[in-house]
Amino acid sequence: MLLDNYKIDGNKHIKLDDFATDGKKDDVEKEKILKLTEKNQEKIAELQDELYADGKEGVIVVLQAMDAAGKDSTIKHVMSGVNPQGVKVTSFKQPNSTELAHDYLWRVNEALPRRGMMAIFNRSYYEDVLVVKVHDLYKGYNMAARTINDSEEAFFAQRLKQISNYEEYLYDNSYRIVKIFLHVSPEEQKKRFLERIDDKTKNWKFSASDLKERAYWNKYMDAYEDAINATATEHSPWYVIPADQKWYTRYLVSEAILHTLEACKSKYPQLDKESLDHLALCKEELLAEKGDKPDGPKKAAETAARIEKEETKKAKIKPVKAKK
Repeated sequence: MLLDNYKIDGNKHIKLDDFATDGKKDDVEKEKILKLTEKNQEKIAELQDELYADGKEGVIVVLQAMDAAGKDSTIKHVMSGVNPQGVKVTSFKQPNSTELAHDYLWRVNEALPRRGMMAIFNRSYYEDVLVVKVHDLYKGYNMAARTINDSEEAFFAQRLKQISNYEEYLYDNSYRIVKIFLHVSPEEQKKRFLERIDDKTKNWKFSASDLKERAYWNKYMDAYEDAINATATEHSPWYVIPADQKWYTRYLVSEAILHTLEACKSKYPQLDKESLDHLALCKEELLAEKGDKPDGPKKAAETAARIEKEETKKAKIKPVKAKK
């Protein structure tokens, strides 16, 4: 599987320079990949419905990237077929005063989906070991001296350990995390920035701060490399996805999400005999109706009330008598 070429599960130390930013080495045909992406979108929609109905696992997709790598368009395209009722998208920006007054994972807990749902993090808690590290923002945090007086290396090594432990905690609580780094080249980023400047419909996407951040490219790559190596595990792997060709990026991202949903092995709930008997009674009432309008509401109401009473009695937990 092509996706395996981009998966990091902690078995070995990686260098980002060893990962291509395009799909040329995979020798893939665009038309074929586009068709495969469509099929993946259909499968993702089907499995998401089962995930939602089953309600036993939650799936969190973490998207990290440099500016103009295509995070927004990737989310929009790959997830176009899913039921929005079962997906929650959160964009993590620079923390506000309320968020800074809490621990850095506090706002993540606020954004966690319930089991049965998917969450997409457009940027994430990893910003606290990326932009915070690149710009030394942690030095201005209103925290006890004992927590920030160590060396920068020790401070971020501790945070990366905390993140890895946090992801293991989520896995143990029936969540799966798929972490994706859209690996765009500086040349492609430059090209997309120029497009945003030249195209009036894309002017709003460009900011002078984007150019400022581009100047820290090498520092960001070092920070990403450290974060990926420190937090990639079997249960919460990273995928370094080439982002220079959007059509190929979307295919590989769809593969990563599909693979994760398949691993959940969600199934539609199976009703017991009593519940199936209740469905049969409801079906009889519906078939007994005459014409286009409901007929015999009294009888239908009595049937529904009886079923509800039986189901309530069945669900009620009987108290355990204490032994004398």
